[in-house]
Amino acid sequence: MNDTEPSPASGPLGGIKVVELGVWIAGPAAGGILADWGADVIKIEPPEGDPSRTFHQMLGGVLPSNPIFEMDNRSKRSAVLDLQTDEGKATALRLIAEADVFVTNIRTGALERLGLDYDTLAEQFPTLVYAHISGFGRTGPDANRPAFDIAAFWSRAGIASLLTGPGQTPPFQRGGMGDHNTGLAAAGAVSAALFERTHSGKGQLISTSLFREGMYTISFDLNTKLMWGTDIGNNDRSTASSPNANNYQLGDGRRIWVIGIDVNRHWPPMCRLLGVPELIDDQRFATPLDRRENAKELIALLDAEFAKLDFDEVETRAAHEPDFFWAPINTLDELLADRQFEASGAIVEVPDPAGGSATMVATPVDFSRTPVMPRSTAPGLGEHTNEVLNELDPT
Repeated sequence: MNDTEPSPASGPLGGIKVVELGVWIAGPAAGGILADWGADVIKIEPPEGDPSRTFHQMLGGVLPSNPIFEMDNRSKRSAVLDLQTDEGKATALRLIAEADVFVTNIRTGALERLGLDYDTLAEQFPTLVYAHISGFGRTGPDANRPAFDIAAFWSRAGIASLLTGPGQTPPFQRGGMGDHNTGLAAAGAVSAALFERTHSGKGQLISTSLFREGMYTISFDLNTKLMWGTDIGNNDRSTASSPNANNYQLGDGRRIWVIGIDVNRHWPPMCRLLGVPELIDDQRFATPLDRRENAKELIALLDAEFAKLDFDEVETRAAHEPDFFWAPINTLDELLADRQFEASGAIVEVPDPAGGSATMVATPVDFSRTPVMPRSTAPGLGEHTNEVLNELDPT
């Protein structure tokens, strides 16, 4: 094994070969999860490379690595093929012929022009699991419309609107939120299709889209609209319908979220924690309806009480009130210092072929009997082209 070759596969997908034709985030995210789960993922790149390699420059070009590209492309092997040439397309077909899975987020029209659409490949390779991630789905008037997740997942699917208060402008999405959710959905679907193939011996098309993932994300609201024809109102914290499910600022400047969803069970412990047990039976706030109708007055009272406490005091008092449910509203620095951060399995050490390792965010699934472990940092552009081509069956 050479210094740049990934170590032997680990995880439940060890022995599975994946060919990825992905750009930016959603397709590579799906391939990256499959790679974390043990699959041998061969990333086909054009001569100029996956455009997400340019995130390094977008971030100012001052960092020693490209953390965004690394997140979704670790443990893969990169092969450069010019799919605009007959030779490049023929080589891609030879790679796919030996693969279990083909993952792509290229638009359908471009795939058809390349001869890499599902119908064409399914006819040639009937056992292939073909995973297609699109912006708006494979059918309908906008099936070939270009999309990033901020367009299809965040904006058009309704998330931004639901998070916009009256008179406010829509909030900006953090990078890759929809892409990573969609990539996780695609990886789960690939795994299900591989399982089904063990019974049928046949491959199939699995597809998902940023638009569908966005609508699933807000299905709490959307399903209520579909079934009841009503909207669930947006809460403003100063008049929130349930003061038990609201955020409050402490005296030390930290902010916490109280998550007393069970309005009867969680009201008394909050009053006791704040040292105002007399509010429990106060006629203004005695029932959930009373607290809702007098929310503005009650929240102002609670704001004043929470402002008397600091974070450590809340933690100490909460230890004696097990039915007071809450969580800190962490900044990134506070998240990194959170005692549960590493304990949750949030980080992983990724071996760097150049030596040492890189600390990265782990994909959010663990397996007890087939533990997953990234095998290498992201490959250089075309780093494994010769290696991958030499592995191809000469016939």
